[in-house]
Amino acid sequence: MSAPAPSPLAIVEVDPAHTPERQGEVLTDAALTFVAELHRRFTPRRDELLARRAERRAEIARTSTLDFLPETAGVRADDSWKVAEAPAALNDRRVEITGPTDRKMTINALNSGARVWLADFEDASAPTWENVVSGQLNLIDAYERRIDFTDAASGKSYALKPAEELATVVMRPRGWHLEERHLQFEGRPVPGALVDFGLYFFHNARRLLDLGKGPYFYLPKTESYLEARLWNEIFVFAQDYVGIPQGTVRATVLIETITAAYEMEEILYELRDHASGLNAGRWDYLFSIVKNFRDGGAKFVLPDRNAVTMTAPFMRAYTELLVRTCHKRGAHAIGGMAAFIPNRRDPEANERALAKVRNDKDREAGDGFDGSWVAHPDLVPVARASFDAVLGDKPNQKDRLREDVSVSAADLIAIDSLDAKPTYQGLIDAVQVGTRYIEAWLRGLGAVAIFGLMEDAATAEISRSQIWQWVDAGVVFENGEKATADLVRTVAAEQLAAIRAEIGEDAFASGKWQQAHDLLLRVALDADYAEFLTLPAYELLV
Repeated sequence: MSAPAPSPLAIVEVDPAHTPERQGEVLTDAALTFVAELHRRFTPRRDELLARRAERRAEIARTSTLDFLPETAGVRADDSWKVAEAPAALNDRRVEITGPTDRKMTINALNSGARVWLADFEDASAPTWENVVSGQLNLIDAYERRIDFTDAASGKSYALKPAEELATVVMRPRGWHLEERHLQFEGRPVPGALVDFGLYFFHNARRLLDLGKGPYFYLPKTESYLEARLWNEIFVFAQDYVGIPQGTVRATVLIETITAAYEMEEILYELRDHASGLNAGRWDYLFSIVKNFRDGGAKFVLPDRNAVTMTAPFMRAYTELLVRTCHKRGAHAIGGMAAFIPNRRDPEANERALAKVRNDKDREAGDGFDGSWVAHPDLVPVARASFDAVLGDKPNQKDRLREDVSVSAADLIAIDSLDAKPTYQGLIDAVQVGTRYIEAWLRGLGAVAIFGLMEDAATAEISRSQIWQWVDAGVVFENGEKATADLVRTVAAEQLAAIRAEIGEDAFASGKWQQAHDLLLRVALDADYAEFLTLPAYELLV
């Protein structure tokens, strides 16, 4: 067999200090040729769909409302269709752990006891070139069982458990809006989603089949059923390209945008031969509400993010509709994140937090979800206990059709049904968390422990979006202070000084604190609201 022709993709040079030593094992000519073909075939449609997002956002700004789509009423009314039956490796998803694909996390997540690991190239991973390539290498090494890790600080070594004890990987590529500037075709960056999906699929699809599993994906930031249709077309092409059976791919779609909440059945329908389920996000969902209804007036103003629990009426409507939709169509309904990080040094605080996690997971299991997310291995047994109590020996509860649920279009955007208001402390918290997260992201860290919670990019998005919304709406806090750009700048300066005093001059100088402060103010205060903060942030990333 002759060697493959050189790929038409150009690899943009990066600092050798940030280039993985084994990069060539991932960026083979054959793999890059596949990514180039994905780009040629599907990027033009991706561009059209991004333009459609902007058009829809303009329509929401004009009407301040959303509704279920009349043009797809037939899909919703047709009770005859179901999604493909779940493969054995994805039939029981009662606990899923999430996290980036660095070497230590790869081992710990696979060993965690969770049924599924969301191997994240998206919100929990800052897309440095080193992270993008090394993450792919770590997954290949894990499947080949040649991965190990020794912590330089503690000397502790990590290795994989036996294969039958490992979590099933469901990989999450970047969203459609992000580019990968280090791979270009005729001078244009390739979409990050196609880079992440293409490299992973090309290298691992057959390898996963040999392991009794398959190439499984989480699809982020989806805003419409047409975007799901594009992914389905990509799956069909990719399976033919590498010569594996159609239907081998399985995709779980995150319903983490407000527009997608009105198209859940249609999204499943478009992916029905490859669909596995839907997931109920939280921070990205709230971020999407603010983004789309940011000029909708006082009734759309969100209170402090911690006041918006999953029991808020509009959040309850969203999650119950998701369960009903999934089970009606034979798909898994996966619940949201427990982001708490256990603290073994404070047993009392630890137990209070664990009690909240248990209550949250008990609620999800009781509502009919088939599984849920955690961010830390210590939470796996907590979430498992909640679902074990409901499921017993059953792999899922898709037989619970939740026909008692009736959700109207208005219920999903009844933000003013929540009896809570923004507070001055909420502003301080948003500035603090946003600054701390962005600083870590600019250093290449996507999953960051902040104030006892594991935060990712969605955290910074909701933080800066709420600041933007409160200033735009002229919110008056309980202390009489009005949310203005000047007040935000004052608070941001105070909090930056407090961080400097907390960590010391050396740590402050070696970090990205001023850049993070400046970027937060830019995306929180600019009149021209940035669609995603990761777009300007990416320009600052190595």
